Amino acid sequence: MTTQGGAARRTVLGAAVLAAGGAVTAMQAGPAAAAEAGRGDGGYRDLPFPAVIGHRGASGYRPEHTLGSYQLALDLGADVIEQDLVPTRDGHLVCRHENEIGGTTDVADHPSFASRRTTKSVDGVLVTGWFTEDFTLAELKTLRAKERIPALRQRNTLYDGRWEVPTFEEVLRWADREGRRRGRKVWLHVETKHPSYFRALGLGLEEPLAKLLRRYGRDGRNAALFLQSFEPSSIQRLSRLVSAPRVVLLSAASSRPWDFEQAKDPRTVADLVTPEGLKWIAGFAQGIGPTMDLILPRDAQGRLTAPTTLVGDAHARGLVLHPYTARNENSFLPAEYRKGTDPAAYGDAFGAFRTYFEQGIDGIFTDNADTGLLAAEAFRPGRRPVNH
Repeated sequence: MTTQGGAARRTVLGAAVLAAGGAVTAMQAGPAAAAEAGRGDGGYRDLPFPAVIGHRGASGYRPEHTLGSYQLALDLGADVIEQDLVPTRDGHLVCRHENEIGGTTDVADHPSFASRRTTKSVDGVLVTGWFTEDFTLAELKTLRAKERIPALRQRNTLYDGRWEVPTFEEVLRWADREGRRRGRKVWLHVETKHPSYFRALGLGLEEPLAKLLRRYGRDGRNAALFLQSFEPSSIQRLSRLVSAPRVVLLSAASSRPWDFEQAKDPRTVADLVTPEGLKWIAGFAQGIGPTMDLILPRDAQGRLTAPTTLVGDAHARGLVLHPYTARNENSFLPAEYRKGTDPAAYGDAFGAFRTYFEQGIDGIFTDNADTGLLAAEAFRPGRRPVNH
């Protein structure tokens, strides 16, 4: 990131104003700009720039979406901790990346649940396994979490069975306790998973989520929390229920959000990342969470190509960008940052982070918060970029 580019970016963000949820919010980036704009109100504009978001906690080191993973991410220094929410049969919100839990719990080891294994169509994809909506919370609490990708993260299997599946309310209580202990807010990044699918089952996510946010004082404009979803209609629904900051997640350019499929809306993600599409998103959200490929596409060999205009286009419309997902392992890195041929070995993650941050993004989801934070230091105000 050049000094000139960083200054230009802060100028754009400092001038951008958007109305959302009945509130007008001035968007800025970085502590240096905070004094100029009268920031310091405790809102998301006060987060470090660029922010490091613990993807499913510290999932590079612990089984994802466990209190152990969230705690480690916080202890490593992550600025924000992510949760994905799915419901139980009796309407409790629990933290799992997917409602199918065969890959992230020991449910297969419980003979009493063998008959619950089934095949379902989830957002148009046939999935076989065990699903949270077929279990009560009490039944889920008899299970223990395990590593999702043991072939790549064999060391994480050491912690299989250490933690149960947490409810979102338990996470809110944990965050409040840790906030009091540390004397600062613990920020969360909360995703509604498959909201249209669950609404069709009578298990809508947004209303119980909003109820919990109000109960724990995380429903306001300056709440230490982002709400996120791959379905724009879920974010629109949440915007009518609470004022907490909202982010629309964006997958591959050729894909179409499932709620668009259901509504026969012909737009794809490629349409949503145009200036017109971003203007539409800015009408009900404060940010986007694009796959990094929408910012830095890869060629057929997996190498990065020239950046798109997405960062500048989004910032021009007052939207923050929290792309996903940076990881240390070769398997996930662009080809030019891989080292050796072992997909589980660490590559040049710092080189990849540096390239990501050079694009001017506001934050990044990462499985390895410690790596992300070390890389981010070079891009935070008052620090000189580290040459590699």
